[in-house]
Amino acid sequence: MNYIEVKELAAQIRSNVSKVIVGKEDLIDKLFIALITSGHVLLEDAPGTGKTMLAKSLAKSIECSFTRVQFTPDLLPSDLSGINYFNPQSAEFVFRSGPLFTNILLADEINRATPRTQSSLLECMEERQISIDGVTHILDEPFMVMATQNPLEQQGTFPLPEAQLDRFLFKLSMGYPDSQESVQILKRFTNREPLTELNAAVTADKLLAAKKTAAAIHVSDVMLEYIVALAEQTRKDEAVASGVSPRGCQALLRAVQVQAILEGREFVTPDDIKKLAAPAWSHRLLLKGTHRARMSHAGAEEIMERILRQVPVPSEDPALL
Repeated sequence: MNYIEVKELAAQIRSNVSKVIVGKEDLIDKLFIALITSGHVLLEDAPGTGKTMLAKSLAKSIECSFTRVQFTPDLLPSDLSGINYFNPQSAEFVFRSGPLFTNILLADEINRATPRTQSSLLECMEERQISIDGVTHILDEPFMVMATQNPLEQQGTFPLPEAQLDRFLFKLSMGYPDSQESVQILKRFTNREPLTELNAAVTADKLLAAKKTAAAIHVSDVMLEYIVALAEQTRKDEAVASGVSPRGCQALLRAVQVQAILEGREFVTPDDIKKLAAPAWSHRLLLKGTHRARMSHAGAEEIMERILRQVPVPSEDPALL
């Protein structure tokens, strides 16, 4: 599969999801980037903006397994991973897999589960494996966690710690639709349910092939140095207590390779990096100040925009790219 075929694959998914979701093409592209790079996505927005609908639409657009889990305070780690239970008929322990054994996991309202349950996702999100009773189970590819959370209600919730947030490639927001989009939504859902009519547009095998193609997209040393310069600036910024980690740099690198494909190129440019730096890094910044200030995603986005203006953009001379 070449990069043009990967771009066409993204267009197929975008078109299919758009049969349900009105607008949000850029958001759908970022979900595609996460799929190709084995990344995970945190959707944070007010209730009723379509977070769960978007996740379901993406999952139905791909011929793979999908599981939705409603996170609640009484949810246990074993409810996600599975358990070994004693089978009296065979007189031995048998493993019963949990909902984590899937291709796309929708962790709905992830911040309503306790930290103990939240932390049970760390291994599978980073290493694509689950360890249960001393046995390691390898997860199938592709594997992606799409988590949602409501930032308005704080009572009865458990904010994700920085170590957990660092596992997500993007933290995205749906946002409210404009007037014209709102009318289209009402028309689309008046007499039918588009989600139930949605069919798969691509197979999981094509996604795995696209992943290999994306990994081969050329990234020059100049672009690598630009990513590192941006990361170092986040660590020096006076408003940031903890900046972007090397894992964050690697995540952005993989993301911009796919972004280059979406732009119809076989090489990465500074524009690719500037476009994805904020959604890939804002949630990784730990800000100074009060707890409320530290948890402010809007403040982190403003800081990222400032850093993008401060760090000199390298030349886009084709010879250097």
